[in-house]
Amino acid sequence: MAGSVLPSWNEGPAKQAIVDFVAGAITPGDDFVEVADRIAAFDNDGTLWSEQPLPPQFDFVFRKWGEEVKANPALAQVEPYKGLLAHDMSFLAGVATQDPEAISTLFAAFSRSWAGTTPEVFDAEVRVWLQTVKQPKFGVPYIDLIYKPMLELIEYLTANKFRVFVCSGGGRDFMRAFAEEAWGINKENVIGTAAEYTYVDGGIVRGEQVLGGLDIGPGKPEHIFAQTGRLPIIAGGNADVDIEMLESARFAVIIQHDDDTREFEYTAGAERAFTRAAELGWTVVSVKNDWNVVYGKGLA
Repeated sequence: MAGSVLPSWNEGPAKQAIVDFVAGAITPGDDFVEVADRIAAFDNDGTLWSEQPLPPQFDFVFRKWGEEVKANPALAQVEPYKGLLAHDMSFLAGVATQDPEAISTLFAAFSRSWAGTTPEVFDAEVRVWLQTVKQPKFGVPYIDLIYKPMLELIEYLTANKFRVFVCSGGGRDFMRAFAEEAWGINKENVIGTAAEYTYVDGGIVRGEQVLGGLDIGPGKPEHIFAQTGRLPIIAGGNADVDIEMLESARFAVIIQHDDDTREFEYTAGAERAFTRAAELGWTVVSVKNDWNVVYGKGLA
């Protein structure tokens, strides 16, 4: 069976572990999982698409803030604008590794930037960014850097009656703008850090507050349970901020970024996660060794 599914995955222990787990979950027996409980949850940045040199949403946000600083130069003395304009490497490193303090500062400013706008306005801005901005290393739109093997895994799980959710520390509404066309996942199956909304004069507008806290660390299983009433049976991630979500699942997959030719090679922000993987026997997926294709657009 393994040879006929997940064609972008090389034959080996990682692929076999996934296929064996799914087979056990759908076959009557000790490992069987009722259809209602077949919940799969995957991180986005670094798990479903490339997150280097920074998670793509920050490219989108930083461009917006550049425009705001031009309109109001006083913002240049306020964080996070100040750190960005000064190219503060410690601040940017915290962004890259999704340090909670750095992310809190960013999302506070992020919420202010779009407060009072409608979802339609925000979606339109995201779509323009997706169509016009290119990732610096590969020179293609960020949407082209979704991992083909992970799309195949989503399709494989869906075909076996799993409900697949994306659970990311990134902005929920940012991901919802492209979730259906990029992943084949309905908007309601996207979980992430979210702004509050208010119903005003027949429509919905964004507020300034973050709804339910950041979707990182323990926030991930908490938000998954809040949305589904269940914890995931299978979960996938790549970083320290995914540890709690991976711990909450029966079967955990962690992506190892070790291919600097076809993608990126790095370990920053994932050291504790791989220690935990060794302790708990999570399935480690090597980009270099387990994927014969990385991106769906045929990029070298």
